[in-house]
Amino acid sequence: MDTTPVNCKSLGKYFCLNGKLLEEQYFSHLSDFTSWNQLDHAEDHIVFPENIGEHITIDETSLSQGELYTIVTNKAAKGQKGALIAMIKGTESEKVRSILVRKIPHHARRKVEEVTLDMAANMEQIVRKTFTRATLVTDRFHVQKLAYDAVQQMRIAYRWEAIDLENKEIELARELGKTFVANRLENGDTHKQLLARSRYLLFKNKSKWSPSQIWRAELLFKYYPELSKAYDLAQKLGHIYHTVKDKGVAYLNLARWYDQVEKAGFKSFNTVSRTIQNHYQTILNFFERRSTNAAAESFNAKIKAFRSQFRGVKNVSFFLYRLSKIYA
Repeated sequence: MDTTPVNCKSLGKYFCLNGKLLEEQYFSHLSDFTSWNQLDHAEDHIVFPENIGEHITIDETSLSQGELYTIVTNKAAKGQKGALIAMIKGTESEKVRSILVRKIPHHARRKVEEVTLDMAANMEQIVRKTFTRATLVTDRFHVQKLAYDAVQQMRIAYRWEAIDLENKEIELARELGKTFVANRLENGDTHKQLLARSRYLLFKNKSKWSPSQIWRAELLFKYYPELSKAYDLAQKLGHIYHTVKDKGVAYLNLARWYDQVEKAGFKSFNTVSRTIQNHYQTILNFFERRSTNAAAESFNAKIKAFRSQFRGVKNVSFFLYRLSKIYA
């Protein structure tokens, strides 16, 4: 079933009607918005306990002007009708927990067997105190992103050094009354350009590099060998996620990876390894069913597309009403 939203103005244009008037009529008369049973608290929270399932996700999303909402969804609905369990204004754990506990019966919350989430401490607290029987699974993509961000942090630091060196060479040439000519590498890049243009290849596996990216990577790792080591560490972490299907094996492989990180001595990667160690149990839970938070990220994308379709959120309650009609 296609759940792509269509606004009244587009519908009016298609049927040669006044779109603005149609929207006003829908708001006031055609819809049951004014008698909606969640209208009095919609801007603060909407909850649909009937949509609870065994495998759910929890995440945060922004509606407008940076206003954050905690969103809980049912994986089994696959982003269609019945997916939305709750949207609660804010991310403060005690507030969100109290609303979920009050609105969703105890027996329904005990049905939840697994919750996927990111590494935010507030989300973990919400889940542990609300869905007490559930297994927590830290999303693999958030863990891998930490490693990729560590590599990019090193690349950016090298790039600032290259920019600083080039500025000094320009100033020196000016003092000597000479024309500055940038030193170019074999592929025509300067060091500054090489580091800037290598951003995307550092996110990809070597097997997916284009010919120009292979050449650029060879030069990058030749002049910045520490980046090569950092790239390999990030790829090895990804390889564990891609290939390991047993929790015990994953534990051993991650332990070996920690050892490699310590030997490398990269400050940014030490931060990554400490973060993983602090969440190791929920990270290892991934290898039981290989569950991810992709459903939550996909649902967030749907909300953003919905918001874009209606050119922003002018009336939060009405926006959530329309959202609930499609996804709740």
